[in-house]
Amino acid sequence: MKRLLASGLVLFALAAANAAGAAEQKVSFGTGGSGLLVTPEGKGPSPAMIVIQEWWGLDDWVKDQARALAKEGYVALAVDLYRGKVTSKQEEAHQFMMGLPPEQAMGDLKAAYALLSARPDVKKDRIGAIGWCMGGKYTLALATEEPRLAAAVPYYGAPPTDPAAIGRIAAPVLGNYGGEDKGPSPEQVKTFEAEMKKQGKSVDIKIYEGAPHAFANPNNPWGGYREAAAKDAWSRTTAFLAKNLKK
Repeated sequence: MKRLLASGLVLFALAAANAAGAAEQKVSFGTGGSGLLVTPEGKGPSPAMIVIQEWWGLDDWVKDQARALAKEGYVALAVDLYRGKVTSKQEEAHQFMMGLPPEQAMGDLKAAYALLSARPDVKKDRIGAIGWCMGGKYTLALATEEPRLAAAVPYYGAPPTDPAAIGRIAAPVLGNYGGEDKGPSPEQVKTFEAEMKKQGKSVDIKIYEGAPHAFANPNNPWGGYREAAAKDAWSRTTAFLAKNLKK
């Protein structure tokens, strides 16, 4: 009897959380991957965002970005590209990133897109992607391979260099980069921006002078967090997503 009562209380708690919105759950993909799904308040359907981690893994900061997007009204799916591995050590993060097969990562991201597009609470033509560092690179890589992507927001992620790959990008792109970044450098970013404009693509790039790599993350171990730049980049991001996903 006590077990039944406890089960009932759990179900009631879950129902209350769903009614209040901002619910979280772990979801799995057919590719063997998984992620944290955060849903906004209301029944929807709502626009959605694929949230792509830095090289540290799906840590608390990335999860918090998914939660912040849910508060903005998006169904947010933070993909665990390392499949459970998380670190705060630079050497280990580098090993994780180098050991990640690109085809596996892209398979998981495409599966995340498929999962979102199949949900009744998601607007299928209003799915975007956002990522930081390694995740910024994969945001743009996904844009080259998923023509239905409705918005792409890379933060200091290496852009594609092949004009043919850039030509496959259909989503409008908003990029936030550091003027003191060495990888990618401002020159690389400007070359990408020029090619996007040459091909008639929608692109909005801002390079923050004095900002290094990973300037938006307050946990940046190199002391590179820049509060003013981070706040401005987030303001640009939310305005861009509202324009392209909530219209």
